[in-house]
Amino acid sequence: MRVLVTGGAGFIGGHVVDQLIEDGAEVVVLDSLIAHTEPPAHLPDGVDLRVADLRDADAVAHAAGDVDAVCHQAARVGLGVDLDDVADYVADNDLGTAVLLRALWRRRFTGRLVVASSMVVYGEGRYSCSTHGVVAPGPRSAADLDAGRFEPPCPACGAPLAWWRVDEDAPPDPRNVYAATKLHTEQLAFVYGRETGAPVCALRYHNVYGPRMPHDTPYAGVASIFRSALAGGAAPRVFEDGGQVRDFVHVTDVARANVLALATRWSGALNVASGEPHTILEMATALCSAFGPDAPSPVVTGEYRLGDVRHVVASPERAAGALGFEARTGFAAGMAGFAHAPLRR
Repeated sequence: MRVLVTGGAGFIGGHVVDQLIEDGAEVVVLDSLIAHTEPPAHLPDGVDLRVADLRDADAVAHAAGDVDAVCHQAARVGLGVDLDDVADYVADNDLGTAVLLRALWRRRFTGRLVVASSMVVYGEGRYSCSTHGVVAPGPRSAADLDAGRFEPPCPACGAPLAWWRVDEDAPPDPRNVYAATKLHTEQLAFVYGRETGAPVCALRYHNVYGPRMPHDTPYAGVASIFRSALAGGAAPRVFEDGGQVRDFVHVTDVARANVLALATRWSGALNVASGEPHTILEMATALCSAFGPDAPSPVVTGEYRLGDVRHVVASPERAAGALGFEARTGFAAGMAGFAHAPLRR
């Protein structure tokens, strides 16, 4: 099988490439290398590397010209800085995906298409009120966050809510620019599948961490930001009260989910998660403990970002049934390894 991996020199894409090569696949990598000063040393021998922007129609057409399957990982990730990033996110994620799909359409591609999505498409996760049952809280207000009221209340009665695991049937509710572009990536890909009959799978990653994460950038995940702080001798700064609940899933598990998805014709959206929820403060504490006895303790700052959500925890059941996917790296072992794993500068 010959597979095109867009963004295959990046964090998740690079690990997907590793596993595909180990399984004997031929791999074409299309990557702008904008995050690299030179082709990364971790790319395995035998990879057909094409250095080009995903919006370069000719380069994309050539890269996709003879492949059997496509694994679309290329994207601008993270919350970014502020709305000044909006045009860059839309150009990289929406337009980049559109250029890829047009190239596939023009060659009448009906092979397997797997696209990287994210749990951010859900917005807030799933909540239950003791009186009103399952409810969807609205965005948290700056006034509440300034006052340290971080938990979203029941929209009907204002009572405290309990979080539940969110499954793939939950309605999308993107609450920042990145989330909106990832949802649009899914929607464009599924339109392509309906028009062509190609099987399309969107993998909704939860909080991915592991070796080769980008170092010290606002576009990286929180695990990388904390790890970068520790490497610089600083304490991780935990926003809000640290009680935000997430699902941290190791990058090797995420890569394996992609390889499994490429090997089946199952279509639809799937959560890719560990099934082991933890708070942000628990993650920061585990990382500090594993970093060494002289590491500083996390500092809970009370700061916040309006684009953030409080709790979003996945149900991994559908991916287990559709792909046979279950995470293999537990939280404790994963954080212990990540504390000393190399980051990408």
